[in-house]
Amino acid sequence: MTLKSVKAGSARQEIPDGLVPGLYLVIQPSGTKSWALRYRFGGKPKKLTIGPFLFERTEPTERPPEAGEAMTLPEARTAARQALQLLAEGKDPSEARKRAVEAAVTEAAVSKMRDASFLAENLAVDFITKYAMPKNRTWKETQRQFRKSITGWRDPETGEVKFKGPWFGRDVRDISKRDIVKLLDDINDGGSPIAANRIFATLSVWFSWMVGRDKLNSSPMVGLKKNAVESARDRVLTDSEIRILWKAASGDGYPFGHMWQLLLLTGQRRGEVAEMEWSELHLQGEEPHWIIPKTRSKNGRPNHVPLTSEAVRILNGITRDKGAHYVFSTNGSTAVSGFSRSKKRLEEKMLAIMQSEAASAGNVLGVASIPQFGLHDLRRTCATNMARLGIPIHIGEAILNHVSGSVSGVAAVYNRFDYIAEKRAALEKWEEFLLVLTGHRESNVVPMSTFQNRA
Repeated sequence: MTLKSVKAGSARQEIPDGLVPGLYLVIQPSGTKSWALRYRFGGKPKKLTIGPFLFERTEPTERPPEAGEAMTLPEARTAARQALQLLAEGKDPSEARKRAVEAAVTEAAVSKMRDASFLAENLAVDFITKYAMPKNRTWKETQRQFRKSITGWRDPETGEVKFKGPWFGRDVRDISKRDIVKLLDDINDGGSPIAANRIFATLSVWFSWMVGRDKLNSSPMVGLKKNAVESARDRVLTDSEIRILWKAASGDGYPFGHMWQLLLLTGQRRGEVAEMEWSELHLQGEEPHWIIPKTRSKNGRPNHVPLTSEAVRILNGITRDKGAHYVFSTNGSTAVSGFSRSKKRLEEKMLAIMQSEAASAGNVLGVASIPQFGLHDLRRTCATNMARLGIPIHIGEAILNHVSGSVSGVAAVYNRFDYIAEKRAALEKWEEFLLVLTGHRESNVVPMSTFQNRA
């Protein structure tokens, strides 16, 4: 009788090996075959399951099979001899196996924890709390950079993912120069060269800090230089561009089209609008408003933003999914991202509208491109046009939540929540101008200035 010819019977069978004492081939009625070692320890009979039966190995292995893996007869004999050696040393092979399994499980858990300690978003939190906060008065700006542009973040209390940045879930040991260049290029191409250079500086310190804490052997920032060209931006969209952008955004719909429109209507920052939460909105009553908490504002100060009728109309038109926190989301659980792609789509729609209008007007040359603008330019466009409408500078700054400006020092502290009525009147005046400009309301309130807005 050979191993290959042994057949399963109606009862369980144990066929002893003629070479290694205690080694058996166990055959179940189902036909399943396995290796087992029978021995005595402490005066009691015991059994150690070695592993499933394998008639022959068709390909060589780089390592011998471990306990629990399929084994040929020679491999099972080797495993049995190792167990008998433990027995000769006064050790129970079954207990030794159990401890080895527990150690492997512990090592796997430690390895998982070790891997988590290398995640970019976790090391960003460590960097902010252990380095930026104690040493840098502008640590909130550093935190904002990581949360909005680099890693994203989790709620520190619940662990809930609030936003997934480009490097969320990335092991910092795998981040290369190419990854860094792409991140900075995306920010620069999105119309934010100054932000790209500020983030470059932050990344340089962060990677050096990780080298100092033995998380990295070297910094991938070595050899890289700032490529973004900074210039004082004064880009303000022309009336024609505002009209076309509004039309293109209307055609883009939710989420980004509505977001572009609210950026223009409210004058708030991109991140503040993009991460708007339903809990921050108060849409009922005679004075609907939006409270941006200090944890989300760039300067760490809350901002009371009166909502005009058009803003309320846009927000009420958005379907709120059950349990959703964010107003603008593509997956129901995190705030929108991918601004570069969505802005490119907006620009393509704007160009198509401009080309269509040029063709209708008989302009055979058409329009080749749109002058470049960044998302922050929408905020500047709002501020500039409010001044154009005669709105006092300090009211405009209150709407934009600027720390510095015409009101500063002690007055700024006590005026933090003042001007709510004035802010509402200013935003309503700006909305009226905007809707008249875009053809959604007749001109019967706002005088159209002869001032020509220049790009």
